[in-house]
Parts: sequence; C-alpha cells; structure tokens
Amino acid sequence: MSHAIRRASELALDETTVTALRAVLKTTADEVVQAIIDEVPPYANALAGRMGGTIRRAVRTALGHYLDLASGNATDGDAGDAAYELGRGEVRDGRSMDALLSAYRVGARVAWRCLAAGAVPAGLPAAEVAKFAELTFAYIDELSAASAAGHADELAARGRAQERHLEHLARDLLAGASPDVLLASVQRAGWQPPVSLTAVLLPAAQARPAYRALDPSTLVLDDLPDATGVLLVPDADRSHLLRQLTGRTAVVGPARPWTRASASYARAVRARSLSSDIHDTEDHLPELVLSADVDAFADLRARALAPLRTLPVATARRLEETLREWLLHQGRRDEVAAALFVHPQTVRYRMSQLRDLFPDLASPHRVLELTLAVGLRVS
Repeated sequence: MSHAIRRASELALDETTVTALRAVLKTTADEVVQAIIDEVPPYANALAGRMGGTIRRAVRTALGHYLDLASGNATDGDAGDAAYELGRGEVRDGRSMDALLSAYRVGARVAWRCLAAGAVPAGLPAAEVAKFAELTFAYIDELSAASAAGHADELAARGRAQERHLEHLARDLLAGASPDVLLASVQRAGWQPPVSLTAVLLPAAQARPAYRALDPSTLVLDDLPDATGVLLVPDADRSHLLRQLTGRTAVVGPARPWTRASASYARAVRARSLSSDIHDTEDHLPELVLSADVDAFADLRARALAPLRTLPVATARRLEETLREWLLHQGRRDEVAAALFVHPQTVRYRMSQLRDLFPDLASPHRVLELTLAVGLRVS
C-alpha cells in the first residue's frame, strides 16, 4: 500500500472531518454493497445470507482502514492481506477476476460519492478534496492489485494441484488399477471419464506439443523411463488422430474402455519393441499376435520347419521364403514368382522340393502351422 501511504502523507484530515466520515461509514458500506449487487451480475446472489454479512464486514473494515490511512494513523498490511485473501476466495467461489475488478470499480465510485458527501460539509478545504479523491482511488487500486495477486496465486496453485491429480490418474490408468481406485482418482482430478481411451507413445519432448493439438481432456505424462511420453486420448477419431500425429515419432495403440487404458498402452509398448517403423498398431496385428509369446513362436517354428534344418542354410532360407509366398498367395504360381522375382519354373522346382520335405503339405492342420511359422520374416 506504499503508493496510498504516500498520498495520505500529503493529506491532513482534521479530527472533525474524520469523525464525520466515521459517522457515515456503515451507511457507505451498505451503499457500496448494494451498488455491487445491482451493477455486477456475478454478485447478484452472492451477497445474501452469511456470505453477505461477511462481505459487508470486510467492506466496512476496508473503509475503516482507509479512514485510518487518511488521518495518518495506519500503515499497509492488514487491508492488503485481506484483499489478497479475498482474491483467493473468489477463485474458490468460482468467480473471475473481471467480476472482482468490476466490484472494486463500482465500490470506489460509490465510496467516493458517500465519503465526499460527508467530508465537504465537515469543512474539508477545496484544495484538500482533490487530494482526498486521489487517495481514495489510489487505495482502491492497491486493494484491487492485492486481490488480483491472490486470485492469480490461487489459480496457479489449483492448476498445479489439478495437474498433479491428472498425472496421478494417468499413472493409475497405465498401471491397470482397480475400478475403485480409478474412480477415486477421477474424483480428485475433476476429470470426466470418456467412453474410451487411446494410448499414444512418443518421445517425451514431443508429448506436450502434441497434447496442445488434441482434446483438452487428454491425459499426458512426459517423464516415463527412456525419455518416453504417453498421451491417453479420449474418444478419439482414429483417422483424425493419426493425421494430427503426422510427422511425430508416435505409436498409436487401440481404443479401449477408459478403465482398460492399460491394454492400449501395453500394445503400443510392445509394438514399439518390435519395430521403430510402427505407427498405427492396427496395421500390424498379425505381427503383434505372432510375437505375443516369443518362446511359443520359436517352438512352433522349430517344430514346423524342422525338415528345412537338414538343408544348407542358404537353401533352407530360399525354400522358406518360397513356402511363405506360396501360402500367402494360395499357390498361385505366377504371383509367387512375381513376389520372389524369379521365373515360375523356379517356383515349380522349389515347390517340388518342399512337397518332398513336407508330404502332408495339403493338410489343413499343416497349412495352419506352416502359415503361422512363416508368418513373420525371421532374420
């Protein structure tokens, strides 16, 4: 309140004037409150009942401190602290700083009108009236500045707290926490659960920039191990999401019910472990299925392709590739030859070798087993 104190040092209200002003203090406070109710819509219902009484007392206290200041008997402190706490309280009551500043402007105008009406008849010299006005508005300006600081600090504190709650919720989701735990986290975070969540893995440095282009309800973590970030995108339009992530090193998991977001995350993690070229896990379901149990896949290959192990490595590799294309193209020789960049006669020769090695090649069970065994190219 240093600026107001400097103004007060230039003003010398005599005891008669101060006494006259204190006599109209309650009336002035009531008129200030009524004007705020009438002119600032967010306060239309806020000043009734107990809250109204509290605010009226706060206005009288501020005006009383102001008169102490005007008479040279006060320093900054209590009024500024009260104004700061008022700003914080406005956040808790859901009102914007614009509403509070409007209330201050209305209050300043009405307070000056009422106080001037009391000061002039009490004999305040005309030269001092201008100083009195300057002090009035300097005092209100500094009160409003203190309230603005309180409002901003409370918003920042609440923002940090909510961000922590949202991060905690995201960690619970990735960990596959129980529905009860998830619902408690949701309530703490004030987050509206969607129908589904889609996990997106990307470098930690890209997480926040990507998040800014997505649904604001997206949950984000950018401090996972290995400099990994994750986004949990609510009710995503998959094709639109993929377009939004164009140019980013992202792996997009499947959409899953929000309580099962951990399944989307797990698939994205596994897809990334298979290849750095995977972007949309939905385009790589066969690879993901065949790599789900690495040991089982290795055992299947060893058993199904055992006849090839009797051949030289280069020969076995050529025949395995031919068998793979033959199964994928359902035995259409010209298509197999085109896929292998060889002559159709070469395909016929190799298939003759394969039929010798696999006498039951026409068996549905053998076809299934071999299709799975050669479903992935294994280096």
